[in-house]
Amino acid sequence: MEKLIKPILLLFAALVTVLALEKVILFKFNYLKNNPTEYYSTITMNERNRQLECLARNIYYEAAKEPFEGKVAVAQVTLNRTESGMFPADICKAIYQKNVFMKKVVCQFSWYCDRVIIKKPLHETAYDECYAVAKKVLLEGFRLEGLSEALYYHANYVNPGWKKTKVATIGNHIFYK
Repeated sequence: MEKLIKPILLLFAALVTVLALEKVILFKFNYLKNNPTEYYSTITMNERNRQLECLARNIYYEAAKEPFEGKVAVAQVTLNRTESGMFPADICKAIYQKNVFMKKVVCQFSWYCDRVIIKKPLHETAYDECYAVAKKVLLEGFRLEGLSEALYYHANYVNPGWKKTKVATIGNHIFYK
């Protein structure tokens, strides 16, 4: 009798395992069907290249002469803005966003309002480094600790009188949340 009970119990355990596994797999398939962007990006290569170009250009004009960490910090603030819900979710739109304040056009990043936009940056080596930083931050998820909530920064020789919480000083920039 004992020899008969052991195989029946093993068969029952195998059956329960198979049914549980089936339920888990069906749940996962249904979840992926209803949330397709959860596990993969729907961004095309052309769109990703456009985002990289905008981010690299922003790093170049804002922090080309800054140390590596300063370039990363500028890129990180840019991406933090796109994820905050307070700025456009598109990287390029967040960078090129303009507002009117007291009948004056104000850009989110001063270089966009202050300079004539040149299609190709003048200092190719500096731009290449900025592009490499953009790739590291955007594609590899590289981040600096302590800047996860930073949405603003300014040069250390400027005093905008902000009532924001300072989170870091890197190179010639002061960062705030």
